[in-house]
Amino acid sequence: MVTKNDWAMEITNTEFQDIVKNGHKLVVVEFFAEWCMPCLMMEPVMEDLAASECMKDVKFVKINIDDNPTLANKCKVTSIPCLVIFEEGEEVDRVVGSQTYDVIEEKIKKFL
Repeated sequence: MVTKNDWAMEITNTEFQDIVKNGHKLVVVEFFAEWCMPCLMMEPVMEDLAASECMKDVKFVKINIDDNPTLANKCKVTSIPCLVIFEEGEEVDRVVGSQTYDVIEEKIKKFL
């Protein structure tokens, strides 16, 4: 399923394994909930990041914690929004809470 803004694919536990663990070199996973106001505030920031030319080699995906609580627990997500950066299937960094474009971009660029 693709989100309404088409910036990132919303994925399930099975797709998580394929994309994060077996697929792309660098993946940014946003753990969110539809009722979370900070998550909604992050949407345009993430949309702009995903559209940025410097992020063309990064895969952006979203995981709804209400639909996938087991995966959220497995990834030790305790607050949302939570961005987890995976490099070659391993977590290398995370950003918790609503952040600016520049803060998130800087975190991701360390791994490009």
